[in-house]
Amino acid sequence: MSTEPATAPLLIACALGIEHLALRTGERGGASGRGGAGGQVTLLRTGMGPKAAERSVTRRLADPALAGAAVLATGFCAGLAPGMHPGDLVVAEETRDPDGTVPCVETDLLVKELVRAVPGRTVHTGPLTGSDHVVRGHERSDLLATGAIAVDMESAATLLSAVRAGERPVAAVRVVVDAPQHELVRIGTVRGGISAFRVLRSVLPAFYEWHRSLLLPRR
Repeated sequence: MSTEPATAPLLIACALGIEHLALRTGERGGASGRGGAGGQVTLLRTGMGPKAAERSVTRRLADPALAGAAVLATGFCAGLAPGMHPGDLVVAEETRDPDGTVPCVETDLLVKELVRAVPGRTVHTGPLTGSDHVVRGHERSDLLATGAIAVDMESAATLLSAVRAGERPVAAVRVVVDAPQHELVRIGTVRGGISAFRVLRSVLPAFYEWHRSLLLPRR
């Protein structure tokens, strides 16, 4: 009889088709099936915006096969802090929006594994805030003043929905697609968008190592 512990699933959530494409093509073996993560991995495209993320994640986690699944929100974001550049990575210490704040788990490990997976890219850590619209201009300065280092539309809703559905480890990793000095009009049409896409293609190994660490016995 096997004495190996059951492996918890991993749900990786993104919003946009281009994010889903980057993750799907990022590593041979894809983001479904075992995928090298030590357990079942599901890649979910939620659709754009916090309401879509909330609906999609809540519905998906109702599946008994994903009971207790770790949840990781990913995709692109807007950097808020001076000195950020397209292609930089953001590891959220917590996600925030008007509905609540969710602390993230094992962020130090994520930083270490992202440095290994995407060498030469800067990894920023700090609060990741949510918005229900694309943030531009002075709004970025206002959000920066709250202590947030980046903003996106789905991470906060994704993680809040995940912990409301049951106790589980959560995290958020985003790739900066534009920053105060590098605002984009359309993702993928300029160098910043292409750079961010390439970085997002490379992050799955770091996500898998994070997931493996959650399965190890705690002392």
